[in-house]
Parts: sequence; C-alpha cells; structure tokens
Amino acid sequence: MGKKIYDSVSVLPSVGQKRQEALNQLGVFTILDLLSHFPFRYEDIQEKNLLEIEDQEKVTLKGNVVSEAVVSRFGPKKNRLSFRLIIEHAVISITFFNQSYLKNKIVLGEELAVFGKWDAKRKSLTGIKILGTSSGDSTNDFESIYKANKGIKQKTIFELVKKAYQNYHELIPENVPNELKEKYRLISHNEAVYGMHFPTSQEQSKQARREVIFEEFLLYQLKLQSLRKKQKAAGYGLQIKYDVKDLRRFIASLPFELTKAQKRVVNEICTDLKEPMHMHRLLQGDVGSGKTIVAAIALFATANAKYQSALMVPTEILAEQHMESLSQLFDPLEVRIALLTGSTKVKERRIILEELENGQLDIIIGTHALIQKDVYFSRLGLVITDEQHRFGVNQRKILRDKGKEPDVLFMTATPIPRTLAITTYGEMDVSIIDELPAGRIPIETTWTRPKNFELTLEFMERQLRLGSQAYVICPLIEESETLDVKNATDIYEKLSAYYATRYQVGLLHGKMKSAEKEQVMHQFKENKLAVLVSTTVIEVGVNVPNATTMVIYDADRFGLSQLHQLRGRVGRGHKESYCILVANPKSETGIERMKIMTETLDGFVLSEKDLELRGAGDLFGSKQSGLPNFKVGDIIGDFGALEAARQEATELVNNPKFMIDPKYSQLRKSLGLEQLSEQNFN
Repeated sequence: MGKKIYDSVSVLPSVGQKRQEALNQLGVFTILDLLSHFPFRYEDIQEKNLLEIEDQEKVTLKGNVVSEAVVSRFGPKKNRLSFRLIIEHAVISITFFNQSYLKNKIVLGEELAVFGKWDAKRKSLTGIKILGTSSGDSTNDFESIYKANKGIKQKTIFELVKKAYQNYHELIPENVPNELKEKYRLISHNEAVYGMHFPTSQEQSKQARREVIFEEFLLYQLKLQSLRKKQKAAGYGLQIKYDVKDLRRFIASLPFELTKAQKRVVNEICTDLKEPMHMHRLLQGDVGSGKTIVAAIALFATANAKYQSALMVPTEILAEQHMESLSQLFDPLEVRIALLTGSTKVKERRIILEELENGQLDIIIGTHALIQKDVYFSRLGLVITDEQHRFGVNQRKILRDKGKEPDVLFMTATPIPRTLAITTYGEMDVSIIDELPAGRIPIETTWTRPKNFELTLEFMERQLRLGSQAYVICPLIEESETLDVKNATDIYEKLSAYYATRYQVGLLHGKMKSAEKEQVMHQFKENKLAVLVSTTVIEVGVNVPNATTMVIYDADRFGLSQLHQLRGRVGRGHKESYCILVANPKSETGIERMKIMTETLDGFVLSEKDLELRGAGDLFGSKQSGLPNFKVGDIIGDFGALEAARQEATELVNNPKFMIDPKYSQLRKSLGLEQLSEQNFN
C-alpha cells in the first residue's frame, strides 16, 4: 500500500510514542492534521539597520563576535550568557538568560545572527535565539510560530511539518472547486499550505491565509447547509394541529399584551408547529425580553394538539422558577404539568414517570433528570432547551430521541448579532425578540474606581435599609498570585465584617457542590440573605425581584455581553434597580467599554460593540457557546469570507449535480457525504 494523506503521524521519522502522544494532545493525528496545524503567528526575523530599530522591538542583528562568551550563575538554576558583537562600527552587548548551552555556538571572530529584544537606552540586545553563524544554517525572513505543549517544542513541530510537506505535498486535497477558486482569485490549497508554513513575504502569507480561511468556512457551511436540507427535505416532522381559536383565547387571557417582537416570534414558531416539516429553531431574546411567555404559548399549542412537551433547563432553581410561573398560567386550563429534577423524591418521581409514559402529563419541566434512561414519553411533540449552550450536543440529542422527531426550540439570553447568528447557526431558523415589554423600569448603570468603594457600600446599605437585596460579583473565587483582581472569598469575609449583625451575607461559587449552591440560592430567593457575593455562576439563574443592586468588581475584566447578563439579574421587580461597575481600566478601550455599559441597556447593541472591541471569544465567554472553533478563520474579522462561503454552500447544496458530478467528488469525500443519486438527494 502506498502512502496516504490520512497516514498516522507516527510514520514520520523521529515520531515515537511520546512525541505522537504530544501531537495527539494538539489535535494532530494524521499527516493532513499536521499540515493543517498552521502557525498562529510569524516572527519577522529580517536583519535590520541599527538606526531603524525602536525600543523593545524584536529584531535580528548580525555582526562579528568581538568578545569571549562568559557564563555567570546566580541562584540555584539561573545563569546569564554575555558577549559582544560589532555591527556597523558599533559594539553591542548581547545577553541570553538561562541558555548557557549556546556558549559553544559563539566563536570569537565569526559572524553571528541573533534574534532578540532591543534595549535602546543601553544599546543592548536580550537574546531569544541564535539564528545562524557564518558556518551554520542560513536564516529565512519569517519564522513560523506554532501552538505547542510540554511534550513537543514548536521548533520540532516545524521540522516535522517540513518533512511531511516534502513527502506528502502531492496528496494534499483540493476541496474548493475550480470555479470558486477563479471567482474569488484563490491560489491552490497546496500552495496555500506551503505559504502558511514557509512564507518568504507578507504577501505570500496573506494569499495563503485567504485560501485556507475560505476552504475551512466553505466546508463548515456545507455541513450546515447539508444538514438543513436534509431536515427540510425529510418531511418526517410532526404536524402539531392545535386549535387556532383556543390558542388565541389563551393569548388573550394573559395579564399583559405581547410586544410586536413577541407576536412575530410566536407566529414563526406556531407556523413551524403546524407544518409537517421538522422545526429546528433558535430563539434569541435579551434579558427580560419575555422568552418564557413565548415558550409558554408554544407549550400550550402543543398540549392543545394532544402532544407532550419537555422543557429542559440547566439548574434546579431555574426549573422551579419555570414550574412556578407556568403553573399559574396552566392550572386553570387543566393543562397537566410536572417538575422533575435530581431532588425529586423517589415516590414522587415514580408517579411522574408513570404519568408521563401513560400520557397523563402534558408538560414536563426539568434539568438533566429528563435525559435519564428510565424517562419515557407517550407522545413527545416539542422539546425546548433553555440556555442551550449549557448542555452538550449529546445531552440535547438524548432528550430529542425520546420522541419520534419532535419539534425542537433552543432558547438563549446571550444576544448574538442577527447576521452572525444566521451564519454560524446556519442549520437552524433564527427568531429574535429585539424589544423589551412596556413598563419595565430601566436599570441605572454607573461605573466607579476602586478607591470609591466605600461610597458604593454606603449606597448599597441605603438600598438594604429599604428591604431590598444586592449581588456583589467577583471574577475569581480565591486569591491569585498572577492576577491583581478581587476574589469572592475575600470580599465575602470583608462584607460579612462590614455589615456584622445588620445583614446576612452569602457566598456562591463554582467549586461548591450543586446541593450547596442550590441551598444558598434558595436562601437568597427567600430573603434570608441580604447580600450575595458570587462569581459569574449567577449569570443565568434565579429570578429574585427583590434584588435591586448589582455591584460588579473588576468589571473591565468581563466582556460587555457578560456584564449585561449579570446586570440582568436585577431590575426584575417593580423597584428601581442599579448596577455599579467597579473598575480601573488601563486603556482607552477599557474606559470606552465602561462608558458604553452606562449608555445602553440593549444587549444586541452591546454584542455588536463587543464584537468590534474584543472579538468572538470574549463575546461568547466560554467554549460552551456552541460557536465553531476555526483553525485560522475569525468569524468576526473574516465575516465577509464566512458570509460568502455560506452563500456558495447554499447554492452547491441546492444544485442537483452536487452529489453526482465528478468535479465535486473530493469535496464530498472531505465532507463524508455518501454518493447519492440525483433522485435520492432531491
């Protein structure tokens, strides 16, 4: 058998078991993985004239060694290697720290190229590496820097990539069809791989990056659009035939009128329910926009059509909160509803499961308890997942598979700009509630420096005297040696001492056991605690209308969208509410972000600003966002390419020849799509 691009990296010389394991940890298993493990940046190591160099700039200097290399030792494991080069008639001091092994490379009188950081005041260079000698290797102008780990150095990765390219470059697949390469003026993928790893100019690197980004966006979008077409074309979705008059009566009976945005979203969802197609919809709504009532209308419509619904939420507190509010709506209508969580007692749980399986229950609200093996439905028609990013793909699938292709509605309070949502969640339909209900009292937001915290405490105490409650948020649980930020444990102790016997202070953080967290949240909800000191675990949590003050320490360490989510924990009742951001921003951008928070309460506006200022990683906070993780492409910086790829993918998937034309065979192979006949695909 000949060599293949999907051969294990272990076929390369010098890749033993340990090195293979180190590569595997980086997501590199095959030769193709290795060639796709692109540098995340480049060092410009072109030799520069002394007069062109700025202070603290990383540069390459080349000259002749004019002094012996001397190693000085200080401390048990520290050393300093010093020597001098003559460059353009100037004598420059060179220092390497903890690299005494380089001494043998420094030969008096020989030419030497050194890469390091320039100190303009001292006319000296702190060496990073020796690039070449008159008798050694020549240097390139750009050095590729790779993501590495303890098991393998980035220099070793570069050498392995070089070997892999030399031996396998002719097998690198060309996924982008020729017509798209011509349309977007893209180089071949083979050239792009070379240009990414071994660029000789910025232009070569730029052209390589354009092709690599478009290809990975195209492959991603093709998977999404193929899935979307499969879902739409299958035609095996449920047809939930609710009575329109009954649904209208239910909506009319609500104690408030729906906003225009809620009405629009309700129409979109209810139209999906009645269609025989499978619903796969994402509902976005800002904090307090009324997603729960929209979900309630969908639940009622499903029950009216004699189907069952499941509403899965990430915490018991949230499940109980939904149970309480939905029971008030449904009990008078004899819609049968139950709550199932990890805390449900054995006897009660057995009764609930029996009624669910027998069809005596219309709606079940619960946590992960809903996806246990012994949970069976009689006629599951609708699955709603609240804060969908808090659940894994498999967890959501387990619940969905408990019915025969039930309609699916995901809900999230993390605002994502519409264009980005459509492009990144391309397999779903997207509904957005972009309007807040009338009558909501705006949250007054201010920001202050840490030196004014005494005034913040005084303001908070005035609110506590009125019978209200307060949150105090910190970025860390415990003290950190590396970060100069406030921690929850320290603040909890200080506030407990400050308020002494006047007010009870509680502590909540992610290291606590679930039962402990639930207990603290219950105490706060029942007003047994006046102040709750917490990390961001309360970002999505219980509804406490009596909490009117939100204090966020080190607010400049959070993204705007996360700050907005935290702010949304207050302002849920009829009292005026306040959010105080305590921050000491070190940059103009940091100050601008604090000002933006005080100027708008619109989560979608803030998410747009976050995208501009910080990028997608900070906007969505953690890897739980469900957004794709591209190797090179940036969904914000390269949004134009992402949108172009989406449009091209949609056209390809809807082209009857896509699954049968030989010119798309490599693309189909890379996507893992089976070759179907034109008749089967349509």
